Amino acid sequence: MPTEILMPALSPTMEEGTLAKWLVKEGDTVSSGDLLAEIETDKATMEFEAVDEGVVGKILIDEGTEGVKVNTPIAVLLGEGESADDIGKASAAPAAAAPESAEAAPAPKEAQAAPEKGSAAPAAPEASDGSRIFASPLARRIAKDKGIDLTQLKGSGPKGRIVKADVENAQPTAQKATDKPAASAPAAAAAAAPAGPGYEQVVKMYEGRDFEEVKLDGMRKTVASRLTEAKQTIPHFYLRRDIQLDDLLKFRSTLNKQLEAKGVKLSVNDFIIKACANALQEIPAANAVWAGDRIIKLTPSDVAVAVAIDGGLFTPVIKDAHQKTLSALSAEMKDLAGRARDRKLAPHEYVGGSFAISNLGMYGIDNFDAVINPPHGAILAVGAGVKKPVVKDDGELGVATVMSVTLSVDHRVIDGALGAELLTAIKNNLENPVAMLA
Repeated sequence: MPTEILMPALSPTMEEGTLAKWLVKEGDTVSSGDLLAEIETDKATMEFEAVDEGVVGKILIDEGTEGVKVNTPIAVLLGEGESADDIGKASAAPAAAAPESAEAAPAPKEAQAAPEKGSAAPAAPEASDGSRIFASPLARRIAKDKGIDLTQLKGSGPKGRIVKADVENAQPTAQKATDKPAASAPAAAAAAAPAGPGYEQVVKMYEGRDFEEVKLDGMRKTVASRLTEAKQTIPHFYLRRDIQLDDLLKFRSTLNKQLEAKGVKLSVNDFIIKACANALQEIPAANAVWAGDRIIKLTPSDVAVAVAIDGGLFTPVIKDAHQKTLSALSAEMKDLAGRARDRKLAPHEYVGGSFAISNLGMYGIDNFDAVINPPHGAILAVGAGVKKPVVKDDGELGVATVMSVTLSVDHRVIDGALGAELLTAIKNNLENPVAMLA
C-alpha cells in the first residue's frame, strides 16, 4: 500500500512549518536518505530526507505553503508494484477503518482478546502501544550511540516511524524532568491569553490612520510566546557590575598581531564567552538549569550566544567552551553566527546550554536587562565599553574603558549570593585575561 510522507517535526518547538521547496517531483525514484524538500521551521530552513525507498506518486502540498501542521501528509510514496491508482485506495482505507475503530472503542478488552478480527489489528503497531517500535536503521544507530530509549520518543516519520531528526532532537534527561510542567502548559497558555488587547481592539484604536500589518512567521511567533512565558513564569532578579577593559584590550591587540598571519582576529565577545565559560567552572553550583520540579546541574560549560537576524534571533550554543582556545571559540562563533543569519542551523546547535550572553555593545547601548531564555539559569547582558573617570587602586583619579554588564538570574535556580559569586568570577576573568588563559 502507498506510504504517506508526513510533515516532520524538525525542531523541538515546531508545531507547523512552511514547505519552502520540493527537491523531487512526481515520478522520481528516491532511496532512504535522499533529500525530499526544504522546510522552514520556527527557527531555520532545513532539508528533509526520505526514510523509505520508492517512487514519488503524488505531491499533496505545494511549494510555499505556510502553516502546514506536523504529521500532515505532504506526499505519497509508491512501493514496488504500486501505481498512482493505489493512492485513492490508501486514502480511503483510513476512512473505512474509522467506524470500526469507533465501534471498538467501548470494548477494548474484546478487541485485545481477538485482534485477528476486523481491521484494527494492523493499526496496533502504529498506536505506540509498546509492542513494537518502528524506527529507521539510522535512527536506531544514533539512539544506541547517544543512549536514548526509543520507547520514550514519538516518531514524526510515516505512520509514526522514528527517524533521524526525532533522535537528534531528543533530550531524555530534560524530558523526564519536564513531564509534570508539560501538563500545566495549556493552563499557562490560557492565563497568558488575556494579557493584552486583541487584534480587533487594537485595529479599532487606529481607525483612520495609515498602517501596515506584518504577518508573524514561525520564528516571531516562537520568540513572542517563549519570552512572554519567560517573563511571566521566571522570577528574574538582576545583578550589575562595571568591568574595566583596558588590560583586556591591550592583550587582545597583542594576540591579534601574533595571529594575523593565521587569519585570526579575536573580538571582545570571544573573551566574554571564555570568561563566562571559565566562571561556570569556578562556580559550578551556578552552572544549572530549571527543569520543572528540579534543578539540573551541568558539568561542561555550554554557553549560548544571542545572534540577531532579520525578524528574530538565534541563540547558538558553544559546547565545552571552557576547554576551547580563544581562536577556536572565535572560529566556531563566526561559523554559527553566519549560518544562523542564513537560517541554516540544525536544532542541536541552538538547543541546550545553561547560560547565555546577549551583547548590544556594538550598537552603542550602555546597559540593559536581558530576558532569560528557559531553561537557562542566567543570561549576561553586555553593554558598550566607554571611556569613564575612575578612581585607581592608588587613589588617584584616572580614565578607563568601562563596560557595564547585567546578569539576569532565575531565582529558582540561583540565589543572590551565588549569582554575585558568578558575576564576580566573570569580572575577574575579564579584568585579568592572561590569568584566565593560564
